[in-house]
Amino acid sequence: MNARLPSTLTESLLPHPIPDRSGTNAFLEDVELQSLLPLYLSPDLLEHLKPHLARLGERAGGELDQLAYEADQNPPTLQHRSRAGHDDQKILKHPSYVALEKVAFSEYGLAAMSHRAGVLGWQAPMPPAAKYALSYLLVQAEFGLCCPLSMTDSLTRTLRKYGDEELVQRYLADLTSQDLDSLSQGSMFMTEQGAGSDVAATTTMATPDEAEPGRAWRLHGEKWFCSNPDADLGMILARTQGAPEGMKGVSLFLVPKVLPDGTRNNYRIIRLKDKMGSRSMASGEIRFEGARAWLVGELGRGFAQMADMVNSSRLSNGMRSAGMMRRAVAEALYFSRRREAFGRHLVDMPLMQRQLAKIMLPAEQARTMMFQTAEALRRSDAGEEGMYALTRLLTPLIKFRACRDARKATGDAMEVRGGCGYIEDWGDPRIVRDAHLGSIWEGTSNIVALDVIRAIRREGSLPVWRRHVGQLLDATPWQANVRRHLDRLVGEVEALAQAAAEKGRDAIARQAATALYRLTAAIAMGWESAQTGSVRRMMLAQLTLRHALLPHDPLRQDDTLDLSALFATDFERGDVSQIDLVGTAV
Repeated sequence: MNARLPSTLTESLLPHPIPDRSGTNAFLEDVELQSLLPLYLSPDLLEHLKPHLARLGERAGGELDQLAYEADQNPPTLQHRSRAGHDDQKILKHPSYVALEKVAFSEYGLAAMSHRAGVLGWQAPMPPAAKYALSYLLVQAEFGLCCPLSMTDSLTRTLRKYGDEELVQRYLADLTSQDLDSLSQGSMFMTEQGAGSDVAATTTMATPDEAEPGRAWRLHGEKWFCSNPDADLGMILARTQGAPEGMKGVSLFLVPKVLPDGTRNNYRIIRLKDKMGSRSMASGEIRFEGARAWLVGELGRGFAQMADMVNSSRLSNGMRSAGMMRRAVAEALYFSRRREAFGRHLVDMPLMQRQLAKIMLPAEQARTMMFQTAEALRRSDAGEEGMYALTRLLTPLIKFRACRDARKATGDAMEVRGGCGYIEDWGDPRIVRDAHLGSIWEGTSNIVALDVIRAIRREGSLPVWRRHVGQLLDATPWQANVRRHLDRLVGEVEALAQAAAEKGRDAIARQAATALYRLTAAIAMGWESAQTGSVRRMMLAQLTLRHALLPHDPLRQDDTLDLSALFATDFERGDVSQIDLVGTAV
């Protein structure tokens, strides 16, 4: 998409030999999203949100994409001193990024809506599915800002869950403010250069603060990769003086940028990172030089408590990857429906249909898994039995697989546009660059795949998962042949995941995580199709089985599969119980 909008009326009226999706409403064009929302939101809330979704979709397709382009081209800079020579460290943000902050934090309250009533005029805190549906539209224009949004939201969640009442009362109102002047943004300072993903090797030290013994501490050390480093509040892992080695010596602390007495805390941003993607938002290195911090939760339970924040961020990472893949699909479909070559539209060519299907398939899997995980989180927070274990499984699954899928899907979509897709004037390169970060932030793929196995071992997630997918299966009128395959696959995938959880079987963790993700997505997409009557969705569910879960011969000649229904411009309803794309593929 050409992120730079037409500058003159004459330019806007010129014919476009390169189809330009600029100005398209990202919500109204997405009939599949509109059909899914009633499955995950209450009727009254959905009705209330529809105008907000439509307005955000309109802005994401134009104004916000333009701002995101400008912010990406003008990364933040670090100021150390004022022009008068006073120490005055701050990150200088481009006006376009600040405008995006106003939309996300202030106008839509995306970091606040899970924690208090009143956001967008709603009388109660909104469920996760509402927040992620709105954020899903935003990230189709801007990726970098979604990190501060997520960290502010998840820091607030962790502080409310583990912080003492005094800390919560001191900071909650500012964390959930929609006024940019009073808003406190959040961040997470965990990564160290020497420790990396091995949190037990954390070396940052916390010593008791003599001015407030028992509660306040002083921090010394460095954190190597801190996104949103000038946030007003940060959660940090540090080792307490005299604590045991390993994970049991690591505790969680809240570090304010400005202390309660109004003075600046004792830490410095050493430099900003020159990143491949998410260039609109600053990431940097921080040195703590006796910074004051307050203990959150119990001593020695830091990582277990920080994991709550990390898991919330991981779900947000999965949502962002789903949103970027949706943008990639929308761009590729828009282009291929309007671009002609050799006397035909690209979308009518069988080979292009296969390429488009390979982009669409992971995008729709991720969208389904986003909503499935959001709903599990809602039910877990409500105290429903088994839902915490399910959430603990689904969260690393979407972080692991959707973020990896986004790297390929966005690259393949860039190719659809041809040479122009490689040019920064269009949105494709920015999406590709941003997509690569999802599988690194909040744990690389190996770390997150191992967390899937940890959920199986520690939370007993597999029996809960089997009950969940069983309920979805039973609520879907599958074609008999497809159902037989599904019943067999559930048992085989469960056995694979159980084997990966055995001691010494870490080598198959990624294989097991991928199988769990693909099968869960296929079953849930089939269930969604049954509720909405979407022919496209049932086809996608069964294509997932055919190409990702069932054995097939890579040398077999197979050009009989008709994919044209996937690219219909309307919402095609039908008797999904008669669809069988599995056939004799095995």
